[in-house]
Amino acid sequence: MGDRYEERASRVDGAKVWTLTVPTGAVHPVLPDGCMDLLWIGGRLRVAGPDTHAETPSGPDGGSYAGVRFAPGTAPALLGVPAHELRDRRVALADLWPGALVRELTERVAGAADPAAALEDIAVRRAADAGPPDPAMRSVAAHLDSGRTVAQTARTVGLGARQLHRRSLTAFGYGPKTLARVLRLQRALALVRSGTPYAEAALAAGCADQAHLAREMRELGGTTLTAYFAPELPSLARQEVRDSPQASAAANSDTAQPSGSRTTA
Repeated sequence: MGDRYEERASRVDGAKVWTLTVPTGAVHPVLPDGCMDLLWIGGRLRVAGPDTHAETPSGPDGGSYAGVRFAPGTAPALLGVPAHELRDRRVALADLWPGALVRELTERVAGAADPAAALEDIAVRRAADAGPPDPAMRSVAAHLDSGRTVAQTARTVGLGARQLHRRSLTAFGYGPKTLARVLRLQRALALVRSGTPYAEAALAAGCADQAHLAREMRELGGTTLTAYFAPELPSLARQEVRDSPQASAAANSDTAQPSGSRTTA
């Protein structure tokens, strides 16, 4: 029996509520996506910071997981901590919020018939009490996700390079160039899942060519496109990987013929 991943839109603006049930022995690497998550794993409340490389979640061997995935740039205001302090980290919520409060929330989620819904309630109430996310950084994320360059984005939002970088560290956990690379990779992977050939997906997402996409997959994801979409690879937490045509297609080669391009992210 395979794993099962489901997600839905949250009542928190821009967020998603997800659940994952996995069999014993399954491994679920998580690729960078520019997001941060509030997690329920092994009876504990945890926070996943923004990743710069693929992570393999720690937790019980098999079982059920739940999370609220916040849109890029929105979690720091809600959690009360700059994103760069959690970069490439998984921490207990009690390390960020008062212990007594976290114990109360843990009991609430543990006793809920639907832990994912209870987790979302925590996020909704916290969002109502917290200050709003930095609107400029939400705009930055939207522009970069649309494929605009860092320079174009900086001009549009009216920020200098240093100011943009500093505020990006607080909002996203890393600079705008890294966020642009992460979002571009996610756009390409989404296109491949929908049935778009690798080369076409690479160009449509903003890569120079298919070889560029392959390099980005290795550097950010720690794997190859072929391995990522192989039928035996478990679906990824945070990402809805179903039986897409690309998952079993042998026709898609991981790398294109050398093009001579040396364009970098």
